[in-house]
This record gives sequence, structure tokens and C-alpha cells, in this order.
Amino acid sequence: MQVTIDKNSGFCWGVVRTVHIAEEMLAKYPGSPIYVLGHIIHNPKEIERLAQAGLQTIAVNDFERIAGQDAKVIIRAHGEPPETYVKAFKNGIEIIDATCPVVTKLQERVRKFYDQGYQIIVFGKYDHAEVLGIRGVCHDSAIVVLTEDEALKAVDFNRKTVLFSQTTMDRPTFYAIRDALQERIKELIVDSAENIATEFHAKDTICGQVSGRETQLAKFAQENDVIIFVAGRKSSNGKVLHDVCKAVNPRTHFIEDIDELQDEWFDGAQTVGISGATSTPQWHMDEVKRVIEERYSHAVA
Repeated sequence: MQVTIDKNSGFCWGVVRTVHIAEEMLAKYPGSPIYVLGHIIHNPKEIERLAQAGLQTIAVNDFERIAGQDAKVIIRAHGEPPETYVKAFKNGIEIIDATCPVVTKLQERVRKFYDQGYQIIVFGKYDHAEVLGIRGVCHDSAIVVLTEDEALKAVDFNRKTVLFSQTTMDRPTFYAIRDALQERIKELIVDSAENIATEFHAKDTICGQVSGRETQLAKFAQENDVIIFVAGRKSSNGKVLHDVCKAVNPRTHFIEDIDELQDEWFDGAQTVGISGATSTPQWHMDEVKRVIEERYSHAVA
């Protein structure tokens, strides 16, 4: 059995940056309390690894408890609303901002259009950490939708409107929402996270490292008899990318941990491909590969 890891899978550069910042802080201040606000990424294995190194996960409500500890709190790649920074300042907490620059740019663009009186529409998950930050920069006035139908029911067609997306959502649904709104709203902007000169355009705020992988991933899934997709169950882009694999290869299986592997998945398989989300660490995929090779190579017919 040939087992191959997708060379394009694993951490996106925004997650690499955030994890690197956390590792730097832990090494620089050994023995000092280093916190992260919420799970640093949507992958329980990487969360566990960093926790063993000393990184403690907290919530905003913990600020009062840790005040006076000379505490350092990392803002993860998803970003935070302005209120979080204000509360940290009031409690004397040092913020280490590891927000992904793409998310930072998205927040800046949302704030800009909100200040200009636009109706803000966001394709995303209402309670996702990234969307909470987006909602925060426009005083929670954004309309957050997951489907075309939700958008059509919630939007005021008579207002000038701008459409954004959570960076890890799927592009086909985003385009369906865009097309539906363009038919009904006279002044609609479909915004881009990049700081470009043209205001009216058809780009979007979906992260290129998520959407850009889809074609390559589909090809990888077609080239293998079986696909094992490794990701945290709370990972938004993990779901999107898993569905890309499943659409072209029905023998695609999602796992969060190695103990979920099942013998029958590998019956008759000559080639097995392993891929993952932008929050899936390389070391975890390496471990999955090792276990498959040791445990299931006998399954080949």
C-alpha cells in the first residue's frame, strides 16, 4: 500500500504565524503565565501539544481573574472585537496580537463600509470567532447568513450594501449569495480583503489558501483509492475541504484522531492519500501515515 500526504495540506501561513508567536512567547518567558484567548486553532491535537508546553486557554471573562499577574494574552489568528482590547487595557493585561493579517484587513474593510452607512452582509457562521470580531467592528449590525435563502429574507434591498465572507467559507455558496443579491440590490459591492484601488469588483474575502487548494485537492483525491482527511471537527475550512474530496472520491473519510480509523476503509486499496485543514499540524498527518502503514497494509487485496 502506498500512503501519501498531500503536499499542499496543513497549516496556512496565518496559522503558522500564530503558532510561532505562541512558541516564541513560551520560550521567552519560561515559568510566566502565557494565555491564549480561546482555542489557538481548531485542532485538539495541536491545542494539547501547546498546552503541555505551558500555553493556557482562557476566555474574556477570565480577565478580571488574571489581572495583576503581569499576564500576557495572545489574540489568535481569528481576531477579536474592539471590546476585547478595551477590557484587556482596563485590567492591565498585555495583548500579543497574532490576528491573521487577512482577518485584520477584513475587519478594516468592514469598519470602513459601516462608517459610510452601508448595510453589511457577512457569509459565515454567526458565532464563529472570526465573525465575532467582524460583528464587533460594526457594533453588531452585520447580517450574518449561511445560505442564499437566509440572505434574501434578511436583507433590505433598498439600502446600499456590501457583501463580505468569513475567510474560510466555500466559494460556490458565496457566489450564489452574490448573484441573488445582485439581481435585487441596485448598489451592491462584493468586497475584497486586498487593499486595491477599484471599489466595485467581483472578488471576495475568502482566504486564497482555502479556496486556492480546491482544484489541487480534487486532483489529489481522484489520484488515490482512499482519502483520509484529518482535521478538527470545529474547523470551518476542514469541512469545506473534506467536502471537496468527498465530491470526487466517495471513499473519503474524516477523522480527528487516529483511533477513528476503521479496517474496512482500506479493503483492496492500493493508494491512500492523507490531507488536512489549514489548522492540521504536519506532525499529526505524519503520525496518521505511520499508523496506516503499520496497521493496514495487510488490507490490500
